[in-house]
Amino acid sequence: MTKRVREYRHCITASLRHLAGAAVLILAAAAQAQPYPARPIRFVVPFPPGTTTDVVARLVALKTADRLGQTIVVDNRSGASGTIGVETVARAAPDGYTWGLGTTTTHALARILNPKLGYDPVRDFAPVALLGDSPYFLTANPALPASNVKELVAHARANPGKLHYASVGNFSVGHLAGELLKKAAGIDMVHVPYKGSNLALIDLLAGRIQLNISTIAASLPHVKAGKLRALGVTSLKRVAVLAQTPTVAESGFPGYQASLWVGTYLPARTPAQIVMRVNRELNATLQLAEVRDALAEQAFEAGALSPEAVGKLMRDETARWRKVIQDAGMRPE
Repeated sequence: MTKRVREYRHCITASLRHLAGAAVLILAAAAQAQPYPARPIRFVVPFPPGTTTDVVARLVALKTADRLGQTIVVDNRSGASGTIGVETVARAAPDGYTWGLGTTTTHALARILNPKLGYDPVRDFAPVALLGDSPYFLTANPALPASNVKELVAHARANPGKLHYASVGNFSVGHLAGELLKKAAGIDMVHVPYKGSNLALIDLLAGRIQLNISTIAASLPHVKAGKLRALGVTSLKRVAVLAQTPTVAESGFPGYQASLWVGTYLPARTPAQIVMRVNRELNATLQLAEVRDALAEQAFEAGALSPEAVGKLMRDETARWRKVIQDAGMRPE
C-alpha cells in the first residue's frame, strides 16, 4: 500500500468519524427539541409493592400520566431501607424520564445514620414535589391502664423502664418519635425494634408489648375493630380518619411532631423547565378530589409545594432529627 493510499484512507476514516459525531449531535438536538415527555417515564419506588408509599406513588402516577399523555411505569427497587432504589435514581440520566420517590427515611435520616451512603440527598437530586404527609399513631394494648397520652405519661412515670414500645426498626421514624416523647415527657420506656409493622402488631395484640408507634394505615383497622386503643397521633393537627383521637401536641406537649412525608425527586442537573413541568403536573394531580380522598384513606394529607419548599423541608427535617438523635445520646452504627 502506497503512502498516498494510506493518507487517502486516513482522510476517509476521519471524515466518517466526523460525520458520525455530527449525526449523534443532530439526533440529540432533535430529541431535546421534542416536547417533554416524548416517551414513557420510569417512576422508581424504593419500597416493595403494596406498601403505603407504593400505594401513594401508583395513585399519583396513574392520574399524572393522564395529564402528561405518557405512561408512567412504577419500578419497585426495594432494599436497604429504600437506599438501593434512591441510589438508582441518583445515577440515572438527568433527562426527566426517571423519577424517584423519597421519604423522611431516605432523604432526611439516611445521611445522619450512614456517613458512607452511596448518594447525597442534597447534591444528587433535584427536589420536585411533596406528594403527601402522614403522621404516626401511638396505640396501646387495651390492658394498659391509659386511654390517652396524659394517662400514659403518668403511668410511665410511676413505672420507669417497665413499658415497652415497638417500631419497625432502630432509627426508624417510629423509634425516633418514641425518643422524642421520652425526652418531652421525662419518661423512661424501652424500645423494641421489629423487622416489620405486622410482627410488631402481632406482639402488641397479644400483650407481649404495651405500645406501638407506627403509620396510621397499619394500625387503624385494629383500632376500629376495638382490638387496640388509640392514644394519640404525632401530627400538629388531628387526622380526618380518626378525628376523635387527639394529637400528642395538644395533650400537653406543644410542638411535638413526627411524620412520614413522601416526595418526588429527579436526578441532579435535570433541566429547570422539566423540573417545573413535573412539579406543575403533580401539584395539579394532588388537587383532584378523588386523589385527595384516596390519600386520606391512607392517612396522608396531599401536599402541594414548590421544588424549593421541598428542598427546605428535607434540610429542616434532617437538622431536626439529627438533634433528636444527639440529644438522646443515640449512636448510629
